[in-house]
Amino acid sequence: MKKLGFQFLTGCFCMISLLACNNDSVFNQYKTIPKGEWNRDSLLLFQVPVTDALMNHNLFVNVRNDIEYKYSNLWLFIEIKQPGDTVAVKDTFEVTLADTRGKWLGTGFGGIKTNEVLYRPNVYFPVSGIYEIQIQHGMRGKLLNGITDMGVRVEKF
Repeated sequence: MKKLGFQFLTGCFCMISLLACNNDSVFNQYKTIPKGEWNRDSLLLFQVPVTDALMNHNLFVNVRNDIEYKYSNLWLFIEIKQPGDTVAVKDTFEVTLADTRGKWLGTGFGGIKTNEVLYRPNVYFPVSGIYEIQIQHGMRGKLLNGITDMGVRVEKF
């Protein structure tokens, strides 16, 4: 029994090590939504440093929701500003959190699920500097319950 437990722990350690060694990731950050109550007026701001304007990137939107979230999807308003406050992109984006039968998508144990969704593939950043990504929910009602964290990941294409 001890041998089985040791093998399990060794396997978990190896898996975590492999996942942590993602050299393609340029930026990965989550913002916690206090009490899981996201007000429509509350913008989530991500300051993304871009140092390599020659390389293209993939942009991901990451969502953590608890299983008490009452919708199967999440509509987002996303705005990307280049250095110098030039608005480069204004988008409406849908994230599907559950399948048609109501089964939660994503990964996670217990009551929290994490979905990492490709938002824009093969993105070219024309200049180096700090890009600002703003995310606002676009769901009905002013207060959205059940979204615990929102994140942005930028990786090399």
